[in-house]
Amino acid sequence: MTQDPDYKNNPLHGVSLKQLVTEIAQHYGFKILFAYLNINCFANNPSVESAVKFLKKTDWAREKVEAFYLYQFKSLPRASAEQFELPPRDRIVPPDQKPGPPAELSLEDAERLREKRAKKAALHDQERSPRATAGRRVGNATRGSGADDADPWAKWRK
Repeated sequence: MTQDPDYKNNPLHGVSLKQLVTEIAQHYGFKILFAYLNINCFANNPSVESAVKFLKKTDWAREKVEAFYLYQFKSLPRASAEQFELPPRDRIVPPDQKPGPPAELSLEDAERLREKRAKKAALHDQERSPRATAGRRVGNATRGSGADDADPWAKWRK
């Protein structure tokens, strides 16, 4: 018996990037793809060929599009935390999970999702900010007084 993982249940198995982009672009359109994924190849002069060319060069964008394909277009349940760390093509989909119909998406839902993400990012930055600025103030104050003592020309500079 082999212990090799079975990728045949993964909807991405055997699907080329061009076929994947063609399917989701025909179903959703480039405007909705840009609204949900925020990747400029879907907004600036969009075409399947240019999107595929960009996605082949850019790993993070390709993984984002493949995850969108799995969880929005194929309506698979969310992956486990362990599987979510892997790229979408390497994830093992349990045999009991079968692809469903594509999710119904709209530009209004995309805008709400974008607002939610912006609030979450702002909250994250706010939580991180006091620690980072407090550390910088101490470093600058220490560095500033030491710089005057170490530099004999400091008092002559304007």
